[in-house]
Amino acid sequence: MSRIGIKPIPVPSGVTVNVGDGNAVQVKGPKGELAQKLTHRLQIVQEDGLLRVSRTSDDRELKALHGLTRSLLNNMVVGVTDGYTKTLEIQGVGYRAALQGKNLVLNVGYSHPVTMVPPEGITYAVEGNNRVLVSGINKQVVGEEAARIRGTRPPEPYKGKGIRYAGEFVRRKAGKAGKAK
Repeated sequence: MSRIGIKPIPVPSGVTVNVGDGNAVQVKGPKGELAQKLTHRLQIVQEDGLLRVSRTSDDRELKALHGLTRSLLNNMVVGVTDGYTKTLEIQGVGYRAALQGKNLVLNVGYSHPVTMVPPEGITYAVEGNNRVLVSGINKQVVGEEAARIRGTRPPEPYKGKGIRYAGEFVRRKAGKAGKAK
C-alpha cells in the first residue's frame, strides 16, 4: 500500500473540487483556479471535506501512480489556498536584481542586463538588491521559473558567485596552489 496515496487530503472551506469525466480535476480557491487531467485508472472520491485516492487493483503501474496522483491533488489544493514561493539569493560583487514593471532585470556579470518575463500566473518580488521571490499557485511552474532564473548564472564553485536557492549549499573548490618560487 502506498503510504502517501492512502492519506486523505483535507479540503479547506472556500475551496471547491470538481472531479469530471476521466478524472479531469478542477480546483477553485481564494487565490485562483487550477485544472489537471489525472489518470483515469484511479478513483478520486470527495466525502466529508476530504479527498481520497484509491486504486482499482494492485497493478504495479497503479501502485506507482497512487502516491503521485495524491501528491498532485494535494499540491493543487495547497496552491489555491496558500500558494507557493521560491526564494533565490544573488551573490557577487555588482550582482543585483530589480523589477521593471512585472519583468525582472538581472545584472549578473554579463555585458548586458538579463530581462526575465514572468509566465502567466507567476509574480516576482525583489527584497533589497539580492533576494528574488518567485510566487504563484502552481507548484510546478513556480519551480520551473525559479530554475530558469537560477540558470542565467548558476553558482560557481571557486568564489561562490551566482544565483542560488535560499539555503542551498554550494560546495567550494580550492583554487590554484600558487606558483613555485
